[in-house]
Amino acid sequence: MIVSWMTTNRCNLKCKHCYQDAEGTDASIEEELTTAEGKALIDQIVRAGFKIMIFSGGEPLLRDDIFELVAHAASKGLRPVFGTNGMLITPEVARRLKEAGAAAMGISLDSLDECKHNEFRGDQDAYRLTLEGMKHCREVGLPFQIHTTIMDWNQGELLDVIDFAVKQGAQAHYPFFLIPVGRGKYIAETSIKVLENEELIESIMQKSTEVPIGIKPTCAPQFVRIARQLGIEMRYTRGCLAGLTYCIISPNGIVRPCAYMMEPAGDLREQTFDDIWANSKLFKTLRTQAYDTPCGTCDYKDGCGGCRARAAFYHDGNFMAADDYCAHGKKLLQETAN
Repeated sequence: MIVSWMTTNRCNLKCKHCYQDAEGTDASIEEELTTAEGKALIDQIVRAGFKIMIFSGGEPLLRDDIFELVAHAASKGLRPVFGTNGMLITPEVARRLKEAGAAAMGISLDSLDECKHNEFRGDQDAYRLTLEGMKHCREVGLPFQIHTTIMDWNQGELLDVIDFAVKQGAQAHYPFFLIPVGRGKYIAETSIKVLENEELIESIMQKSTEVPIGIKPTCAPQFVRIARQLGIEMRYTRGCLAGLTYCIISPNGIVRPCAYMMEPAGDLREQTFDDIWANSKLFKTLRTQAYDTPCGTCDYKDGCGGCRARAAFYHDGNFMAADDYCAHGKKLLQETAN
């Protein structure tokens, strides 16, 4: 079970696709969970049975207490990992993260073309500093993986990014498929189309059999179905985890099923996390897996589940609707119509 805490909405970048619409190191922090609240949250997460805790943001390394929070999570038996742009991982930061108990860093890299990456991330030094962050992780023995947001303009180099991840010493590569929320909703037209989506997932899964690192398409739950259809064995058995074995916590303590679903499951300043996880009506609804057709009648429902965030976005907030971004689902609908 995995939980992601968006520790802050502050960020040193202004990425075009940001689901949090995070920006500015001087952004207000008045509503963010305090250090004490964060430690109490960690205790509640452990009580709820979670094993992995992602520190994300914004940019989590902008929190002054981040090392203290990581150390507390590690001391409670959680596996602390990060979602970061990597630019702030100096030699000292890498060392302190390692000493605090951080288990792995997820570092974003969207293109091997320095200019394209910098333009997308909104900083002319982003590419250089991100690669330096990876180097500093290697130097202290802090494992890291590379995250890439897939757009129409960079999908052609994705397999090369995977090879680059291997050369950099990354332990995994996670391609993230765009979901149009936050600033990302204004660039939905740059996301890839349904058939392209299917073909790209197929190529990613084939590539996963050729490299010595883990590959996991994220926010593309159809990868489980496609892997099975291709006869590819993998350790992942479920696509969309939202509300089942995964949820997120916003900077101000609002619990949601995933980063791309805006529906609140509860407020940490009114309930404990373990109470929300066990009793939220929203989570209980998601756990029924009673999806609309074709997701609900698909043979791969238990493995894929469809993207609940995309279902909500394209169906006026109905997160139990079908995921229209699925070529297999469209085929099932056509067969039913005929």
